[in-house]
Amino acid sequence: MPTAKQLADFGYKTFSTSMMLLTVYGSYLCSVRAYQFFQSRRSRRQAAEEQKTS
Repeated sequence: MPTAKQLADFGYKTFSTSMMLLTVYGSYLCSVRAYQFFQSRRSRRQAAEEQKTS
């Protein structure tokens, strides 16, 4: 039978791990969104330059 301290330690480790994973996943989503933003900006800029030249 686990003691109260062992249960508290397990809960803390579980919570900390889940927060760490959420932070990593959030960072991933943020970087993907930033990449998409800069890609769309680049393509719009290229389209504007092509329109100027033609």
